[in-house]
Amino acid sequence: MASAPETKPEIFDGEKAISVMDQDDDPSISNIEEKPLQSHSLMPILIAIYILQYLDKSSLNTASLLGIIQDTKLVGQEFPWLNSAFYFGYLAATYPVSILLVKYPIAKLLASSILIWAVVLGCHGASENFAALCALRVLLGAFEATISPGFTLITGLWYKPSEHAARHSLWFVGNSVGSLLGSLIAYGCTFITGGPLAPWRWLFIVLGIITAGWAIVLYVWLPDTPATARFLNPAQRVWATQRPQVAQRSFKTNKWSNSQFLEAMMDPKTWFQFFVITTVSLSNGVIANFSSLIIKGLNFDSRQSLLLGMPLAVYNVIVVLLSAWLTKRFRKSRCIVAASASALSLVGTILVRQLPATDNAGRYIGLILCASCANVFPMMLSLISSNVAGFTKKSTVNAVFFLGYCAGNIAGPQFFVPTEAPKYGVRKDRLPL
Repeated sequence: MASAPETKPEIFDGEKAISVMDQDDDPSISNIEEKPLQSHSLMPILIAIYILQYLDKSSLNTASLLGIIQDTKLVGQEFPWLNSAFYFGYLAATYPVSILLVKYPIAKLLASSILIWAVVLGCHGASENFAALCALRVLLGAFEATISPGFTLITGLWYKPSEHAARHSLWFVGNSVGSLLGSLIAYGCTFITGGPLAPWRWLFIVLGIITAGWAIVLYVWLPDTPATARFLNPAQRVWATQRPQVAQRSFKTNKWSNSQFLEAMMDPKTWFQFFVITTVSLSNGVIANFSSLIIKGLNFDSRQSLLLGMPLAVYNVIVVLLSAWLTKRFRKSRCIVAASASALSLVGTILVRQLPATDNAGRYIGLILCASCANVFPMMLSLISSNVAGFTKKSTVNAVFFLGYCAGNIAGPQFFVPTEAPKYGVRKDRLPL
């Protein structure tokens, strides 16, 4: 009795999602039933993945304090190019990923990508020269390119537009937590002495093993759509499929729409978002890849530099969570919050550039403020998730957005030149304003 709707939970395309909704035009879900749905384990899974992806892509930054530059005999601009190489791979994969996310189950695609990049990351520990590291960085960027676009689509499938900014900020806070954990792990690696492997090699191997294990968890537990969630009962699947569609009907579909693609490419807002994220990513390319070396250039040793990187990560957590609260508390505030964060980042950049060379404390505070720009990323993604209807259009706008993200992060590391070593970032004409 009333068992028919329960027999077909495997739903992947838009037409079938609509059919599930039609089974109950007004699903009667009590507040008691809604509460566990809103606190289900989806968000912790996304946060954990984002922690790992940041740990993995920024591992080169922390490895720079553990001897990788000396052991692999990097010279000239080779270290900055290794940081840029990651985003060349990311850039090359951006458009193919936008198509794959439409045509294949999102969760399975993400899990497969994570498992492959875990292997690639572990191989970093066996590298002996620039060529090997460069090839691995390109591959790492290509496979990590699925995460943020995939998470944006998942957020759109699960949450109402009014919830997008807070949810994007929550999983994006994994970046800051990853930075904090990365500093702690690297600090522990500095005490590895006398073994067959250098500390930086252990760093890559350990992170690769952890990431591979989590890929398996993700494959088993993360649903492709609300309609396939194992942790929901049949009535909740119907309700979870319906609730995000209050303002738009962007169901997961396996069909590519050429008309939506053209609409996305001709929309001025697509290119405005491209411009904003490109400029913001210039600063991000500096903070994410050179913060450890910049801090060390303020007359600290390697261990002190790793410890001093932790307050920067904590500040990031505070900024992102505060932004999430503000956007939830005040409607239509996402652009204002993002602009305010950019202004703080500008203040930090000016402090680093203009304070005298002897004022290390002031320049360190300026460096922390520079990290405020990280808040712009989840705000912009949440705007795409909330305001763009149509699965192909949303995927295309995401792709253009990440093209700008890659362009800025490729250019950012090139502001640092070998003549500045070991005090990267202290020359006033080299920190991007």
